Amino acid sequence: MSDVLNRTRPASPLEPAPASTHGMPVAALAEITHRCPLQCPYCSNPLEMDRAAAELTTDEWRRVLSEMADLGVLQIHFSGGEPTARTDLVELVQHATDVGLYSNLITSAVMLTREKVAELAKAGLSHVQVSFQAVDPALANRIGGHRRGHGKKLEASAWIRDEGMPLTVNAVVHRQNLHELSDIIDMAVELDAHRLEIANVQYYGWALRNRAVLMPSEAQIEEANRVVAEATKRLHGILAIDYVVPDYYALRPKKCMGGWGRQFLNISPAGKVLPCHAAESITGLRFDSVRDHSLAWIWGHSEAINRYRGTDWMPEPCRICDFKEVDFGGCRCQAFALTGDAANTDPACALSPRHEEIFATASAEAAGGTTRFVYRNFAGGTPEPEGR
Repeated sequence: MSDVLNRTRPASPLEPAPASTHGMPVAALAEITHRCPLQCPYCSNPLEMDRAAAELTTDEWRRVLSEMADLGVLQIHFSGGEPTARTDLVELVQHATDVGLYSNLITSAVMLTREKVAELAKAGLSHVQVSFQAVDPALANRIGGHRRGHGKKLEASAWIRDEGMPLTVNAVVHRQNLHELSDIIDMAVELDAHRLEIANVQYYGWALRNRAVLMPSEAQIEEANRVVAEATKRLHGILAIDYVVPDYYALRPKKCMGGWGRQFLNISPAGKVLPCHAAESITGLRFDSVRDHSLAWIWGHSEAINRYRGTDWMPEPCRICDFKEVDFGGCRCQAFALTGDAANTDPACALSPRHEEIFATASAEAAGGTTRFVYRNFAGGTPEPEGR
């Protein structure tokens, strides 16, 4: 066992808080890298991404996976960026298996080979989620910023099923591809997927920067609701469909990650522990790192993790709302992005004084006609060439 795995972390002046005060995380997202061959304009990664030199080492990730299991985490989701960009992915999956974690790979699949899929299956990978940008290859490759991406995804999905691993198709939908929704559902069935996640874009990170080109119209959402409802009924027992609606057209906020610091944790490539993948967008919060503290200490004592945990922090009208322990105030990242204060009522809620404002924003941007993406990359974003 390496020195990194055995190293002594700074002693904490406090003991971990009792589980009854906040519960223990059920699932964790390990963003093992921000590197990615795709350039999706809706990516939820932060605009300032972690470089490869800052990433946790193999031994550090192994230690963190062991600490997750000790903390009571049941599921580990390997994500990025593109997790297959890490050469130690199979080793990390094997370690997750060894410590008893259910493992899910969230991947673009464009870097997978048949041999790598077989190695991951042998290491005990429990499930694979493959992202698709569209059904039409030209549109899919345009959205992802990768010339041959769509064909590689189809090929890798077949290998995954050949290895007997369950497959989820993830389709992030928006104004540029919602017209293909029925075809996306059919594609998931043809790929023998167990589950289809239809996720309207959530506007953080790169997606917020591209909101004007991604925002669907109200008519598109109404049609999508109809298509999903019909397909859910028709494909019952064949394909499980999860549908994430867009906040900007909602009346109630989503229960983001089951509530801030309640059931879920996210670890960035550089080791910061976050309550959700977009939390670094909230300026003024300092997130502790697994390089400085144990995961148990961070979960119990991190100031940032505790800031919006529970209901005591809530302002009016959230504090007296009957739904405060249902949606836990909605999304803190969205409240910050749209109001400048993460403690404000999520504008997705009809009780927010800003609710009509975001509906008006959505309607205006959906009708605005903006069509050129700004692609996600380490250079700070590249505008889509005109006429592409």
